[in-house]
Amino acid sequence: MAITAAQVKELREMTGAGMMDAKKALTETDGDMEAAIDWLRTKGLAKAAKKSGRTAAEGLVAVRVEGGVGVAVEVNAETDFVAKNAEFQAMVSDIAGAALTVDSVEALNDAAIEGKKVSEVITDKIAKIGENMTLRRMAKIEGEVVSTYVHNAAAAGLGQIGVLVAMTGGSDEFGKQVAMHIAASNPASLNEAELDPAIVEKERQVQIDIARESGKPEAVIEKMIVGRMNKFLAEITLLGQPFVVNPDVTVEQAAKEAGATITGFIRLQVGEGIEKVEEDFAAEVAKAAQG
Repeated sequence: MAITAAQVKELREMTGAGMMDAKKALTETDGDMEAAIDWLRTKGLAKAAKKSGRTAAEGLVAVRVEGGVGVAVEVNAETDFVAKNAEFQAMVSDIAGAALTVDSVEALNDAAIEGKKVSEVITDKIAKIGENMTLRRMAKIEGEVVSTYVHNAAAAGLGQIGVLVAMTGGSDEFGKQVAMHIAASNPASLNEAELDPAIVEKERQVQIDIARESGKPEAVIEKMIVGRMNKFLAEITLLGQPFVVNPDVTVEQAAKEAGATITGFIRLQVGEGIEKVEEDFAAEVAKAAQG
């Protein structure tokens, strides 16, 4: 029988399923609404959709390197318990592998893992594990040497913070040290040239206001600003920071001694920038009781 748009709309509103999934369910059940709901439930599609509104701020970052190309991906879930789940870890690792062949999250969702789209793999895992999950972001970098570091590792190449460092020259051992430094210090950019001008201007205005409070002459204030801004830039740019392995030298100086030129880096941290909804225990129990 012909399936109408109104039927598809009704089923979507009842289950939260996607348009194509709703249409397929109705087609498979000859338009029987109750049977279509059951069909979606057995496929895990309705269950997955119902959870799509929950905040997913936990999860894992995965890093992978092949042939001078490095990639980092973040896949979120609702709780940190899922990050310890072997099936979730395997999925995130597979997604990172697929990310090596694409250049955006949109393309990654359409990429294949064993013949199935990444977006479908995630939907299946939502239904099986019972938590909302999202492929949030990915980033790629290329270099003669690409080194990695994972902080709070859950498994090989998986953790709460994932770092990639690209270099010309140097060694992977030195690259890993720099990656560890980045994980700890979280620099805003590689150098001043790559820093967001808005960040620099905002800090400059703050320092001007502070200096003027001192009541010193403008000529003195200008010199104070130069010194303070140089210090600020050294603190937030990777190459200007004191190297954690040897704080007596900057990262740039350490790289020179190691025969390396650092050309770029990526740092992804799970849940970065996601507003988490905090609930007390009573609220969680009440929510669970309501289904």
